[in-house]
Amino acid sequence: MDTTGQDINLNSPNKGQLPDFMIDVPVDPGVAARTPAMEGLTEAEEEELRTELAKVEEEIVTLRQVLAAKERHCGELKRRLGLSALGELKQNLSKSWHDVQVSTAYKKTQETLSQAGQKTSAALSTMGSAISKKLGDMRNSATFKSFEDRMGTIKSKVVGGRENGSDSLPSPVGSADQPLPDHAPF
Repeated sequence: MDTTGQDINLNSPNKGQLPDFMIDVPVDPGVAARTPAMEGLTEAEEEELRTELAKVEEEIVTLRQVLAAKERHCGELKRRLGLSALGELKQNLSKSWHDVQVSTAYKKTQETLSQAGQKTSAALSTMGSAISKKLGDMRNSATFKSFEDRMGTIKSKVVGGRENGSDSLPSPVGSADQPLPDHAPF
């Protein structure tokens, strides 16, 4: 096929324009019927082929009309039955999802993911138990006991001052009329 004169770029400013060598060619649907036949065909064969072509084109038009009528009838039946395009789409998706679920690949994947989930759950449970045990061991250690005692002492000082009816923290010096020592680092 010679593409030298054709511009198939749809964004081209020349789209739809015929190449120079085709400008004088008439654009008439009857032209095809008047063009010379392929070499090697007799006039009788050519006429027979043209007659057959006309019949086939007529059948195509008739089939398109029949198809359009059938589609209208189908739409009317669906409307009367209360079926909608959305309902059909939902039904098609439901059927497709069911087909996926019964497929071998889906079943194998589901089984594998189920096993992985069970193993992950067991691993997390084991890890949680180990962390709980370590925290329990740490809580019973001498270092933690010492830290807990210090925190308890601080808590009793903070809460103890509030239990006596005062919302303020007790003075570190012990008397409100004595100035606080300056221990600022800067």
